[in-house]
Amino acid sequence: MQPFGFIPVLEDGDLTLFESRAITAYVAEKFKETEPDLIRHKDAKEAALVKVWTEVESHYYEPAVSPIIYEYFVAPFQGKEPDKSVIDTNVEKLKTVLDVYEAKLSSTKYLAGDFYSLADLSHVSETHYLMQTPCASMINELPHVKAWWEDISSRPAFNKVVGGMSFGQNH
Repeated sequence: MQPFGFIPVLEDGDLTLFESRAITAYVAEKFKETEPDLIRHKDAKEAALVKVWTEVESHYYEPAVSPIIYEYFVAPFQGKEPDKSVIDTNVEKLKTVLDVYEAKLSSTKYLAGDFYSLADLSHVSETHYLMQTPCASMINELPHVKAWWEDISSRPAFNKVVGGMSFGQNH
C-alpha cells in the first residue's frame, strides 16, 4: 500500500493515500462542508496563510523536533543512549523556530490567524511527544507558544487522537 513501507496509509474507496500531510489535507478538504473548515477554502488569504504555516511546520519545525523525539524515544527503545550532541544541535534549531512562533502568536491566537486550522493541527503529534521530554520547557518558557499549545492540547479531539498514541508512554 505504501511504496516506502511506512505508515500512515489511508484507504478511501479506490483512493489510497500515504504521508501524513497529504492525508490530513485530503480529510480536511473532503469534510470541509460538514466539519470545521481547517483549510479556510472560502477565503483565499486565510487559505494561503494556512498553507504558509503548514509549510513552516514541514520545513522548519518538524526537522528540528523529529531528531529530538528520536533521541528521547526511539534510541532507548533500540537499546541506545540518546545522543546529546544531536539533541543539542536540534534544540538550537528549534529555539530559532519557536522564536518566530512566539512573535507570530503574539498577534494572533493561532498560527494562520485567529482561527484553528490545519496549520495548528499539523503540530499535534510532534509537540505531544516533545512535551514528554526535558525540552518541554522550550514551549513552556514562551508565553504565546505555551498558550497556543495549551489551547490545542485541551481540545476534545486532541485527547481522542493522543489516546491512540501509545509510543513512549513508559518514558
